[in-house]
Amino acid sequence: MQSSSDIFLGWARGRRGYDFYVRQLRDMKFSVPLDEATPVQLNRYAEMCGWSLARAHAKSGDAATISGYLGKADVFDGAIGEFALAYADQTERDHAALVAAVKAGRVDALVEDNL
Repeated sequence: MQSSSDIFLGWARGRRGYDFYVRQLRDMKFSVPLDEATPVQLNRYAEMCGWSLARAHAKSGDAATISGYLGKADVFDGAIGEFALAYADQTERDHAALVAAVKAGRVDALVEDNL
C-alpha cells in the first residue's frame, strides 16, 4: 500500500522530527537482517514497520465513505471495543504462559532494562 499518488514516492518523519521525502528507484522489496539485532534494535524496527503499515492503511480509505457505510448506530464501535478487550485478555494470558514457561525452564528469556 502506498501513501501517495506516485507509487515510488513517500515521506517519513525521523526520530528527531526531521521530515524526509523518499523515492524508491526500482520496485524492489528488502528487509533488515534481524539475525543479530539487539532487543532495542528489534523493538525500533517493529515500531517503524507498525508505523508504516498504520500510515498506509490510514491513507487507503475514504473516511466519509467508511462512516456512511457504518451508519450512525454504535454496533461497529461496540464490536471493536469487545474485540479490543478480548485481545487484551488474550495478551495477558499469553504473557502469563510465557512467564510460566520461563520459570519452568522451557523458554530462555533475556531481560533488558532499556526496552
